[in-house]
Amino acid sequence: MPAAERVLLRSVTMWLLLQSILLLASCLRSAAAFPMGCYPSEEEGLKTFRCSNARLTEVPRDIPNDTNKLYLDSNQIPFLPRDAFRDLPLLLELDLSHNAIASVESGAFRGLAEHLHSLDLSSNRLVSVSKDAFSNLKAKVNLSNNPWLCDCRLQELIRTVDLAA
Repeated sequence: MPAAERVLLRSVTMWLLLQSILLLASCLRSAAAFPMGCYPSEEEGLKTFRCSNARLTEVPRDIPNDTNKLYLDSNQIPFLPRDAFRDLPLLLELDLSHNAIASVESGAFRGLAEHLHSLDLSSNRLVSVSKDAFSNLKAKVNLSNNPWLCDCRLQELIRTVDLAA
């Protein structure tokens, strides 16, 4: 085989190998961006991000900002900090049921008032929550199966939140 053909063959082989490595690195990087047990999908034409039963102890930071449905149910999340969902302007449904949530900071749902229509906080450890935590939220909120303290704060909360049946 002439030297020119060998050089060309070696160049093509190296180029293909480099392309394969770059493709593999891209796949690994995008997979590693999500917490273990979390994955994006599409359901009924809506972009969905599922982290059900993923053993999370906090709300993930790398949720795609075009997510419409977010499932963080059945984890070990103890509280919701301010601006936890700030970068999710298209979120329609948020499932936080079956966690260990005992505290919701004021502003935790900031930025979700426009589109969010369903929020599930059932089966957590909520005893008391300020009505300000849900300010401007128009979503149906499920607060069932929590060990609520029946006091004036709870009465204020019930008056300001649209409870899901």
